[in-house]
Parts: sequence; C-alpha cells; structure tokens
Amino acid sequence: MAAVNEHLPTPLDATSEPPPLFDGTTRLYISLSCPFAQRAWITRNYKGLYDKIKVVPINLQNRPAWYKEKVYPENKVPSLEHNGKVIGESLDLIKYVDSNFDGPSLLPHDHAKKEFAEELIAYTDTFNKTVFTSFKGDVAKEAGPAFDHLEKALHKFDDGPFFLGQFSLVDIAYIPFVERFQVFLSAELNYDITAGRPKLARWIEEVNKIDAYKVTKTDPKELVELYKARGTIHLLH
Repeated sequence: MAAVNEHLPTPLDATSEPPPLFDGTTRLYISLSCPFAQRAWITRNYKGLYDKIKVVPINLQNRPAWYKEKVYPENKVPSLEHNGKVIGESLDLIKYVDSNFDGPSLLPHDHAKKEFAEELIAYTDTFNKTVFTSFKGDVAKEAGPAFDHLEKALHKFDDGPFFLGQFSLVDIAYIPFVERFQVFLSAELNYDITAGRPKLARWIEEVNKIDAYKVTKTDPKELVELYKARGTIHLLH
C-alpha cells in the first residue's frame, strides 16, 4: 500500500482553537514524535484512510486545554474521534481502526496466527519496560533477552519476514519502539540490537520498505537530541 505524500498541519497548542468537534469528521489526534500515536498513524496510512481519517497533530509540550476538556479526558495521544465517541489506548485503537474501516486487513484469519498475534501484542508493554529500564544498567544483560524474544518470535512463521509472515498489527505495535531503541542504544550506548539477530535485522529492513511507516518516522538525530534534552522518558512520549 503506497502512502500519500501528505502535508500535515502545524501541531495545535494551548493558543489554538479546537476543530469543529463531533461534526461527523473522523479525527486521529497524534503527536508527531510519540510512538504510541505512531502505531495509529501507521495503521491509518496502511489501510489507505487518508480521506476518511483526518490526522490532527497536538503539541504535547504545550497542549490545548480543550483537548482534555472536550475530546479525551485522559489528555494523551493517540485518540480517535469517530461516530460521536472517542477511542484511546493505542493497542485498542489500532484494532478498532482495523475492524471498523475499509482497507487491507491487518489481522489474519488463521487461528494459529491470530493466537500468536494476541500473545505478541500482550507482550509489548513488558518488552518496552524491560528495554527502557536497561538504559541505566547493563543493556546486553537486561535488554538482550527481550530482543532475543523478538528474534525467536520471527522464526515462528516462514511465509514472510514479519511476525505473522505478512505485515500485521503486531509489526505496527512494535516498530515505533524498536525504531527508537535501535537509534538510542546504538548512538548512546554502542549496543547493536541486530547483532546476532538476523531475523530482527531483516524485519527492520523490510518494515522500512513500507511507505505507510516511513512517512511516520522521527529523524534519528532528533530522537537522540530529544533524549539529551529531556531524558530517556521522552523517547516514549
């Protein structure tokens, strides 16, 4: 699925007026550098929903008060304004978009693959926390097993380079975080997450060929600068 070369508006901040909320327009609220929001953004792009879901970037460092008051009380991104309601939490949201909109399906019908998809999606939080907390310790010892888990998972199906063989919500759930971890660990701690993990290396290479993902990436230098300016927590927000 080829991505459209889309011009996104300037992120809305505390001085911005709200869009005409709940007017029938489906809006996906994101931050351009947030990995959780990136999951939803990739899903929307891959399914070709450029005309059906409008992307509304929010400035998380200076967020508008109306976003919490009128859109999403949790005051986080992503959120999706659709059919008079708002859906949040990135993993729930990407499943919602896949189920409720047209475009290529991102979950297989095969029972074994569907079961494995749920297992891997459930592991994402553990994976992220394990790697994240390793930044201040011994990365190879603490984060190594988490990357080994992904390497092993990529051996399960041999009908393609992705977790379920074909590109799916599982790949979308992981890539925003793997992208950041790879950049940060290489640049700051001299740790190569793909060393001795050929399947993981190929997976990253293949995901990077997908236009729907490529247009959502944050510049690697910017990721490192974000870390230096604000600390590791901002790799994840």
